[in-house]
Amino acid sequence: MVHVLSSRVLLTPRDPEVSRDFYGRTLGLSVYREFGTGPERGTVYFVGGGFLEVSGRSDAPPTETLRLWMQVDDCAAAHEEVAARRAHVLRPPVQEPWGLIEMWIADPDGHRIVLTEVPARHPLRYRP
Repeated sequence: MVHVLSSRVLLTPRDPEVSRDFYGRTLGLSVYREFGTGPERGTVYFVGGGFLEVSGRSDAPPTETLRLWMQVDDCAAAHEEVAARRAHVLRPPVQEPWGLIEMWIADPDGHRIVLTEVPARHPLRYRP
């Protein structure tokens, strides 16, 4: 068995400065740590119970199979904030048939990010 001590999602953007601006300013993620120097330096952000590392530079297009899921306390407020900061909103908040409130945005490379609110009476909030 592998004993995992920590984990993070690694993201190699086309334009590291633009991506750092998006994750740091537009989404307002807090920085856990930074390493290296220059434009390709690494920045690791807190994302709830995990981490997102933005580092290096890539010419490859984003993968369709990577999506980031981030739970927020108020999806409507998050929508207002990120829209005011000119994030690319793919879909405003909608209550899904499974009860979660979800909105979709895209990062500068086109990676899809779902911001999710778990309503107060949703089963994910409690165990019967």
